[in-house]
Amino acid sequence: MAKPVLLTVDDDRDVLSAIARDLRKHYAQEYRVLRADSGQAALELLQALKQRDEPIALVLSDQRMPGMDGVTLLAETLKLHPKSKRVLLTAYADTNAAIGAINQSQLDYYLLKPWDPPEEKLYPPLDDLLDEWRASYRPGYGGIRIVGDRWSARCHRIRDFLARNQVPYEFLDVETSAEARALAKGSNGNAPTLPLVILPGGTRLIAPEPADVAEHIGLTTKARQPFYDLAIVGGGPAGLASAVYGGSEGLRTVLIEKEAPGGQAGTSSRIENCLGFPVGLSGADLTRRAVAQATKFGVEILTPQAATALRVDGPYKHLTLSDGSEISCHVLMLSVGVSWNRLTAAGAEQFTGSGIYYGAAMTEAMQSRGETVYMVGAGNSSGQAAMFFKDYADTVVMLARGDSLGAKMSRYLVDRIEATPNIEVRFHTEIAACRGNGRLEELEFWNSGTGATDSVRASYLFVFLGAAPRTEWLRDVIACDARGFILTGPDLAKTETLRNWPLERSPYLLETNVPGVFASGDARRDSVKRVASAVGEGSVAVCFMHQVLAQR
Repeated sequence: MAKPVLLTVDDDRDVLSAIARDLRKHYAQEYRVLRADSGQAALELLQALKQRDEPIALVLSDQRMPGMDGVTLLAETLKLHPKSKRVLLTAYADTNAAIGAINQSQLDYYLLKPWDPPEEKLYPPLDDLLDEWRASYRPGYGGIRIVGDRWSARCHRIRDFLARNQVPYEFLDVETSAEARALAKGSNGNAPTLPLVILPGGTRLIAPEPADVAEHIGLTTKARQPFYDLAIVGGGPAGLASAVYGGSEGLRTVLIEKEAPGGQAGTSSRIENCLGFPVGLSGADLTRRAVAQATKFGVEILTPQAATALRVDGPYKHLTLSDGSEISCHVLMLSVGVSWNRLTAAGAEQFTGSGIYYGAAMTEAMQSRGETVYMVGAGNSSGQAAMFFKDYADTVVMLARGDSLGAKMSRYLVDRIEATPNIEVRFHTEIAACRGNGRLEELEFWNSGTGATDSVRASYLFVFLGAAPRTEWLRDVIACDARGFILTGPDLAKTETLRNWPLERSPYLLETNVPGVFASGDARRDSVKRVASAVGEGSVAVCFMHQVLAQR
């Protein structure tokens, strides 16, 4: 298979030669560098590459070109090669055009001329973009293949597990693929059991659980040591931040994650208000970067693995894991996150994973082409999901119980949604019932303003209805409020909990009622539900942990 393409475009032949030379110097082993001297020539080349099904990793275009400027070309590139990265090369005077393109044309980055030295100004941002592209690139050979029914909840669990752990795979749907039907039949005679997971070496896993797949693909589920300085339960942004700071400061650190690193943030299609990323980044990319950082500092990441019980013995904390093993630590971080509340409409539960999905479930995007996708919720998560699915589904319909989106959603997202022609918002609307035969086929709506009901054909419903903390397993030890959110620092003083506090000092800001046990992220009471806040809490807590360890 041909190498992925890096295309550079500039009408100035000297500049074009220079940028192509620098790109080849750094990327020639992994990529093929092509050139075009005008926007129109580049567009013709991109169309030809699409016809040959050749992968385009990145297009780097100058802004000021006669006939077709760079912003226009990159907007056309998005239509032809939506997964490619798009970078504008511009002079300082044209930065307003670049910033406008970020908002209007989904530009990924802009670079200022001159880019010398390329080792400082060119390669680092392009390396980041190409790493992100590589993480989602499906080359079409080798790798894991999943044979199954796209409406199977079990198949969805496997696909979602691999996607969230950023493991490439190819999905073959028995409903539409003759190859899939042949592979399924061959795996179990005339009565196939699905899903079937085929590993690169040919090993077949019949209807496996995610933990079975994890064992075969090299994910770590068992701790290497019985005792750690720092144990972290939960791999969302808060937990990953604690892991990075703990590992970088020399603490023997283990992170335990039930499903996949990233938490709810890891399923976000685009986070645009994260400091330092003006074009935004996906939750998967944020997770990939954080996991790489933590691993670099020696952090062990166990996934899929869950903590099921907590026992405190003096200064030591003991965690029982879902496989029955136990690990112990000096200090413990609880960044257990939250789960989306279940839809209570009649019939909803039976379609979970078979048309009804909690969270963005981006693994379903390709299958939603030509469909109308429905989303329940009016917060940032549903808004980001709507902006993602609008590039796949024919129509995205958002269902909101209130009379506006602005109450819970960031203004930039509200503006984007209102300006997107294939996103429709229905206010004062709730789901009364879900119907179907083996999968979701119909939704019944109830309008709280008029009392009227109506029904629509529907195959996809994504639910973003509030969230509950994952704290059931530790409430006998850790103080929580009536809803299960963990109490920390000053909040403890407002309860009777501190009567049993064993130390002369007061609990630290993010410390629970048990000395040396901290909490951060969405499961902490009154936390700010933003990625930056979670990262800040996870990082700051490590400073308090050092004080706990020093007091020993």
